[in-house]
Amino acid sequence: MTPREILEKLVGFPTVSAVSNLELIGWVEGCLAAEGITATRVPDPTGEKAAIFASIGPDAPGGLLLSGHTDVVPVAGQNWTSPPFEVQERDGKLYGRGTADMKGFDALALWAMGQAARLHKEGRLKRPLQIGLSYDEEVGCFGAPPMIEALQASGLPRAEAVIVGEPSMLRPVTGHKGNLGFRIHVIGHSVHSSIMHEGVSAIMEAARLIEAGNRQNEMNFARQPTETERIFNPPCTTIHCGKINGGEVHNITARDCEILFDFRVMPEEPTAMWRDWLTGQIARIEPAMKARHPETGFALSELFDVPGLAPEPDGEAIAEPLVRRITGDNGTHVVSFASEAGQFQAKGYSTVICGPGDIAQAHQPDEYITKDQFEKGRAFMDRLLDHLTTAA
Repeated sequence: MTPREILEKLVGFPTVSAVSNLELIGWVEGCLAAEGITATRVPDPTGEKAAIFASIGPDAPGGLLLSGHTDVVPVAGQNWTSPPFEVQERDGKLYGRGTADMKGFDALALWAMGQAARLHKEGRLKRPLQIGLSYDEEVGCFGAPPMIEALQASGLPRAEAVIVGEPSMLRPVTGHKGNLGFRIHVIGHSVHSSIMHEGVSAIMEAARLIEAGNRQNEMNFARQPTETERIFNPPCTTIHCGKINGGEVHNITARDCEILFDFRVMPEEPTAMWRDWLTGQIARIEPAMKARHPETGFALSELFDVPGLAPEPDGEAIAEPLVRRITGDNGTHVVSFASEAGQFQAKGYSTVICGPGDIAQAHQPDEYITKDQFEKGRAFMDRLLDHLTTAA
């Protein structure tokens, strides 16, 4: 199959994160098996989803892993001018949910695996090529960690470098922020607002935590960034409350309030540092609440914890120089969104982000990847395959 045919097939599976991806995974297994490649599934705890990985080539050092995710964001409520789960070409663009983020890369990676299988049969492949496709990246990067663990325990040759194919216009991205998120339930005590001092307003106590976030943001922006931080926009960790819901009517102190809190964490900082900041702020606010009514307080539910991708020091980086050599791009590129790249790096892989398409198209109605970018992505894979045919 051509990369375009694979893309059309992948987009045809409506793998929004709320539903199973097993039909797509089964098709990928068959696609790889047709090339003589045995794949391994890594199911999620429910059995409704799975990641998949595979390797082709000699048991030798210097291999590469192509990493992508199979889930896409929903299309409900978006105004599409063509069916979202069908690739349609218009004006040099390939429209469809996931064409940019990131089934375009997945299709190219699967095609490259087939090409590598042929090179291996001819005895020309000197280093292995691997692929890993996860689930639930869009809702918290939950699928990659168990896949990475299973891959490392599989006995397959360890990849020297990982290329995560998030859309970057085929520029090597060497850093991104981490992402730590919480659902916070604030429990108050209801009284008439005329005697609010005898109750505890969950909303007003939540506001204390939100204001602490505002003050911390001011301090983060005010301090001098490090050399690594300076290349990010903004050049510091940020704290954000994206949703607040609570209360009943205007004249009763709120019994309940729920807020969604997230931290975009600089890669030089551990996410645990900001978890500690949050629990420290709660420990500061809660005593006065409980002094009035012991049953009040804060209940935390952690939603996700995704490590950042840190630019790798000279002498340790493998993925970055390789991708720079393949693309010819020597610029400095970082992003503020999180991805699975930091999870691979945390497990000891030299990792870089490089994929076709523009992140600005991700999650949008009428999502697309340009034909030019898709074709450049195929040329990128051709050069990568050439690299794998050289002696390690």
